[in-house]
Amino acid sequence: MFSKLINEILPRSGVFLAVFFVVMSLGYSVLYAIDFVPEPIATEEKSEETIAPSVPEITKQEEEAPEVIETGDPLPTSITIDALDRTITVLNPTSNKISDLDNALLKGVVRHPDSDDLVGPGNILILGHSSYLKNVFNKNFQAFNGIQNLNWGDTIRVKSGDVEYTYKVDRVYKAEASDVSVKTGGDEHKLTLVTCNTFGAKEDRFIVEATLVSKKAL
Repeated sequence: MFSKLINEILPRSGVFLAVFFVVMSLGYSVLYAIDFVPEPIATEEKSEETIAPSVPEITKQEEEAPEVIETGDPLPTSITIDALDRTITVLNPTSNKISDLDNALLKGVVRHPDSDDLVGPGNILILGHSSYLKNVFNKNFQAFNGIQNLNWGDTIRVKSGDVEYTYKVDRVYKAEASDVSVKTGGDEHKLTLVTCNTFGAKEDRFIVEATLVSKKAL
């Protein structure tokens, strides 16, 4: 019986397969025509190139060139002592005779002609009267009153033409006239203030030493 059933199915299976193939082919053609056939997923090839992390560009800031100040007048014309709120005229006699220097002191304070100037390194020596008499008609006799009270870091401004030089106090002390010795020259820009009633007097003197810290055009 079983072999009889097989004999009946086999002749029909060929027809079934043929019909199934034709139907599937027609169905696939229709789906392909309307773009309904799924496309294979494309696999991206990995690149071996390494991308460096973003680094902000660094621009080197150029340093400003220091201001170059030229002055045709290397000699001081005035001195301002900020702590004393006082500005004094500076005289520049060419003679180092005591009588000539004493006469100049009647009009202000005096830069000693044998000391250095404002242009090159060295030490500028400026002398001025100091008097504590009650009745003084010429105020230049009190030009350097109070400089003994200056402190380290106080500023002293010296003007020459259209340039102002600022010094800071390094040292304040008292010395006998015979012991006062001011050095000139050297590699630094220095300023020394000395009190005196007269250049020939033997009394004690107050001395202020300062160092240049800046200069600017006015």
